Amino acid sequence: MLELRSLSVQLGARRVLQEVSLSVAPGQLCAVLGPNGSGKSTLLRSLVGLVAPTGGEMLWKGRPLPADKRARARLVSFLPQGFGGGNEMTVEEMAMLGRTPHLPPYGTPTATDRDAVEAAITRAAPDLRGRKLGQLSGGQRQRALLPRVLATEAPILLLDEPVSALDVRYQHEILGLARQVTREENLVTLVSLHGLNLAALVADSMLLLDSSGSVAARGSVADVMRAEILERVYEMPMRVSPHPESGIPQAQSLWKFEE
Repeated sequence: MLELRSLSVQLGARRVLQEVSLSVAPGQLCAVLGPNGSGKSTLLRSLVGLVAPTGGEMLWKGRPLPADKRARARLVSFLPQGFGGGNEMTVEEMAMLGRTPHLPPYGTPTATDRDAVEAAITRAAPDLRGRKLGQLSGGQRQRALLPRVLATEAPILLLDEPVSALDVRYQHEILGLARQVTREENLVTLVSLHGLNLAALVADSMLLLDSSGSVAARGSVADVMRAEILERVYEMPMRVSPHPESGIPQAQSLWKFEE
């Protein structure tokens, strides 16, 4: 179980997260939602060790996440928002970077590392094997980056806006793959997203943050996807109704533009 207990983060004069608590069990995908500036990325960056909390606890199996960077990197794998660079790297070379936490300083990959990379590519991007990242479309690139985080074989997977600026097909493809891997590998997965309806289709649970960085709602999709909650957080009229096929709650804006 991954647990956050009253996690708070202050950056400069601004308190970005305010006493955020959350529990996610292995095999579950939790969507982290909220308006711009609500602290979604900060929450993920705190878990990976890139941001230092000013209060609260982050626990894995009842124990604090390790402070040592290499130990944390073996436990938490992170795909940041808008990951750039590496255009001349092949998908295999990028994926091998995910094995860095397991290698000694200046060490060379072993058969175990190569097997982990091969398994990650086979699962997430077999058709892109051998391609350079700079040769790929936006959607292909996002999928090609997944083997890097999977190759780490960490039990906690963090994806920060992995489908931003992608078309509908790639959004569903990438999040569907994240959901499948979470189930099959029994991972704890947190995905920050802007799309409420897409999150509702893929998530087992949701954490909704408001503009102050506080928890507005958390729990099942049905617990969070409620019009009165969404209206308060996003400050606009909303309607929530069941998806015509799945019955999963879906939100619609009732915003009216002036003529």
